[in-house]
Amino acid sequence: MLNSAFRWLSAGCGLLLLVSGLASNPAMGACQADVTLAPIFSDHMVLQQQTTTRVWGKAAPGEEIVVTFNEQVASGTANAEGNWSIPIQTPKAGGPHKLEVSRKAGEPKIVLTDVMVGEVWICSGQSNMEWPVTAAANPEKEIDAAKEFPQVRLFTIHHNLMLQPQTAFGRCNQWSVCSAESIKSFSATAYFFGRSLNRQLNVPIGLINTSWGGTPCESWTSEECLKSAGGFEGLFERWTANQDPNNPHRPGVLYNGMIAPLSGFAFRGAIWYQGESNVGRGEEYARMFPTMIKCWRNNLAGGQAFPFLFVQIAPFRYGGQDPEAMPEVWDAQLKTLRSVESTGMVVTTDIGNIADIHPTNKQDVGVRLSQWAVHLAYRGLLPEGTVVPAYSGPLYREQAVEGNKIRIRFEHAEGGLKTRDGQAPAHFTVCGSDEKFVPAQVEIDGDSLLVWANEVATPVAVRFAWTDTAEPNLVNQAGLPASPFRTDSFVLKSAGK
Repeated sequence: MLNSAFRWLSAGCGLLLLVSGLASNPAMGACQADVTLAPIFSDHMVLQQQTTTRVWGKAAPGEEIVVTFNEQVASGTANAEGNWSIPIQTPKAGGPHKLEVSRKAGEPKIVLTDVMVGEVWICSGQSNMEWPVTAAANPEKEIDAAKEFPQVRLFTIHHNLMLQPQTAFGRCNQWSVCSAESIKSFSATAYFFGRSLNRQLNVPIGLINTSWGGTPCESWTSEECLKSAGGFEGLFERWTANQDPNNPHRPGVLYNGMIAPLSGFAFRGAIWYQGESNVGRGEEYARMFPTMIKCWRNNLAGGQAFPFLFVQIAPFRYGGQDPEAMPEVWDAQLKTLRSVESTGMVVTTDIGNIADIHPTNKQDVGVRLSQWAVHLAYRGLLPEGTVVPAYSGPLYREQAVEGNKIRIRFEHAEGGLKTRDGQAPAHFTVCGSDEKFVPAQVEIDGDSLLVWANEVATPVAVRFAWTDTAEPNLVNQAGLPASPFRTDSFVLKSAGK
C-alpha cells in the first residue's frame, strides 16, 4: 500500500517509520527516517466516534505533515524536537476508512487501512485485568466464538516502566481484529466487556489493554499527581530509600510508560480491575484511588468526567493479612463510587474463588462492566424500545436504630431484596458502643433489612461481608449482589499504613 520506492521499518521504540528505499542500505539504516507515527496507530485500529482526536509522531524539525482521513485534510509542523501532533475530527461509527500521513509535498505516504470508527475503552489494572482468555472459564468455546465479533479490535501495551512520562511505548504494538488467534492472549475481562458492548450497540469497539499483574495503584498514578494531592509523603520516603528504578511498584512508573503515551488518543472511558496489591493499605487506597482517577481525567483525552468503571476485587484468603484487610479495600472502592462522579463499580462476591486470587469467571465481570457503561454512556445509542439492564446490586444508603434492631436501607433495591439461595441474609455483624462486632440475625423487610443480635441491647453499627472470605447471598431482584459495607466510621486497622 506504500509507494514502491518506500518501505516500512520497525524501530526499537515501536514507531512506524517512513524511509526512502534508496536509503535502505545497512550503512544508512533507520537514522534516515524522518516521518513516524506513534505506535497506537496501525491498520485495523478504532478511533473514537464524533470527537476530536490527535494523530502524532516524529519528523524532521520544521517539517510540515499532512493527515488525510475521511475526506478531511489537516496539517501541522514538527517542533524543534521533531514532535508533531495534528487534531482530526471523527465521524459517526462505521468504516472501514483509510488514514494517510505524508510530508506536505505528498510523497511518501503512510497509509493505514481498515480503520474503524466506534467506541474506544482503556482497560487497565493488575493480573485480573491482564488474565487472558485462555485461562478464563470455557476457553475453547470462547476462542472458537471470537470469529463472530470482527468489529471488536484489540491493542495490547507491553510492560513498560519509565521514570519520566513518555510519548511512545517501549515495544512494537499492532491493532488486531478479534479472531481465534488474536483473542487467546488478550485480557479476558476486557474482551468480554467489549463483546457485550458490541452486541448491544452494534458499533466497532476498540479495546486498549494496558495492565501488569501484581502492581499497586500508585504505579499507575503520576508522581506529580500524588505529590499535588498530598498525604502520600510516607510512600515517597519509602521509595527514596529504595533506589531500584526497575521496580514496577515504584510510584508513577507505569503511568509514565503505559498510560502517558495515550494522552492524545480520544476514547470513551476506562475499565479498571486492581486492588489486590493494595490489600493491607485500605485507608490509603480510599485516598489514592480517587487521586489516580482524577490524574487520568486531567491528563488524558477522554476529558474531565469520562466514565471510569472498576471491579471490586473478589473474595480471597490473603495469607499474612488480617481477614479485615481486604474488606477495607472494598470499603475504599465503595467510597470511590460515592465520591467520584461518573464511576461505576462491579461487585464480584458471588463469582469469586476464595482459594484462587484469579477467578476464571471473567464473562460475568465483563457483562457487568458493560451494564455500567450502558448506564453512564450509552442509553441514547440503544435501539428504541431496548430494555436497559440493571447495572448495580444493592448499595448501603442509611441506617436507623429501631429499639434493639437496626434498619438498613439501600439504593438499587427496587421491588425488594432477596437472597440467591433462599436462605436468610448471611455475613452480617452488629456492635454496640464497645465497637465489638458479633454475628447478627437478619430479616428482609421489603427493600430494607432488620439486623440485630440478642447480646447487643443497644446497637450502634452494622457491617456486612467484613472478612476476606465472605461470599454473601444478598441480591436485588435483578440478581446482582450487594456490595460489602459498614455503617460506622471507626478507625480502620490499616490507618497510617
